Amino acid sequence: MTDVLAPVAGRLVPLSAVPDQVFAGQMVGSGVAIEPAAPGDGADAVVVSPVAGTVLKLHPHAAIVLGDGGVGVLVHVGIDTVNLNGEGFTVLAVEKAKVAAGDPLIAFSPSMIRERGLSAICPVVVMDSKPGSIADPKEADVAAGDPIFVV
Repeated sequence: MTDVLAPVAGRLVPLSAVPDQVFAGQMVGSGVAIEPAAPGDGADAVVVSPVAGTVLKLHPHAAIVLGDGGVGVLVHVGIDTVNLNGEGFTVLAVEKAKVAAGDPLIAFSPSMIRERGLSAICPVVVMDSKPGSIADPKEADVAAGDPIFVV
């Protein structure tokens, strides 16, 4: 059993709330999503590792961490944010690095993403898991590092 932690502070919602059919339809895997809180004064939000493990892939807009128990967890920062080509993002880790749950991976500007007309919602998905294998969460505000589900 692996506790998956909230990678960013915000509102915990079901994947069905994500305005992207690939995530909402659980085609990548089952999970939840977080609508990030806007830090005050235009500050960046920080995405932290949802599990302890190895950073498998790291892009400005997404990270996959392979947990020590063999579970891969994808954190995608916003929808269609790959089109920003890294603008508004700062990568804080490196691929192949060992990380503890809660270690910083990416800093980003939710307000800049929203100003560009994009959704800043962050899907948190267990890679290759069966649709519905992670129960829809009770909507609630979460802090980065709060447990959000168990795999």
